Amino acid sequence: MTSRTGSAPRIDLHTHSTASDGTLTPAELVRAGAEAGLDVLAITDHDTTAGWAPAVRALPPGLLLVRGAELSCRWAGTQPATPLHLLAYLFDPEHPELVAELARVRASREERGERIVHLLRADGIDVSWPDILAGAAGGTVGRPHIAQALIRAGLVADTRAAFGPDWLGERYRLPKEDIDVFRAVRLVRAAGGVPVFAHPRATRRGRVVPDELIAELAAAGLAGLEADHEDHSPAERAHVRSLAAELDLLVTGSSDFHGTHKTVQLGAFGTGVEAYERIVAAGVTEVASG
Repeated sequence: MTSRTGSAPRIDLHTHSTASDGTLTPAELVRAGAEAGLDVLAITDHDTTAGWAPAVRALPPGLLLVRGAELSCRWAGTQPATPLHLLAYLFDPEHPELVAELARVRASREERGERIVHLLRADGIDVSWPDILAGAAGGTVGRPHIAQALIRAGLVADTRAAFGPDWLGERYRLPKEDIDVFRAVRLVRAAGGVPVFAHPRATRRGRVVPDELIAELAAAGLAGLEADHEDHSPAERAHVRSLAAELDLLVTGSSDFHGTHKTVQLGAFGTGVEAYERIVAAGVTEVASG
């Protein structure tokens, strides 16, 4: 694989659009990817494939699009269960069991959002659920949309503050019905996709799972680990790479771009060509080209 510029290809395998909690539409996202000099971009909205078609229609010449999703998962080995995210690449978007499970998770996410808003309003905080739904513009509703409502109300300065312990990070945080991570790996594989554990050692996000669990997931079909990510320290990145080598898992890197909801830019972290080609070879859905 060669890049458009003749240098090493730039591959970003984790980005979000307005189909979930990003601020760029799928069409704007792929155009921004091309403008950022990317050769490959993956659209991985939370628990949905709704952004795939508009992203493909808007693909600029020379940009390759990996269609995927970021699945909301949980590990029941702790109490309460530990939340984690699984990136799923190049799967069949019409696989019945996976479609049904993603629909269930999206409904749970929306129900949780409405309950969080009720808690906020009970404490005298003037946020509106209809306004939050309108802000989601039909995308998968998540806490980032509530965070934006808190910012608009002048209650917090930015998204990071909204996810602090006084707000959505703890006081107004409620669980949702995520997918058991082993079931998620099996479903992605059954749908012909490639499952990669997103930011597995990001301690700044909260609890992380033990290496022993990742080894069990690898035995169950996990294909890779996301090492290079803004929420991983250099030591955490090195640990993930070492673990991946030990378990013969591929290693990815990506921006986890959300538009203005985060400061990280497209292409801030990237994936190597070998790992990318392994993903393409293992997936059932073809990479789209502009």
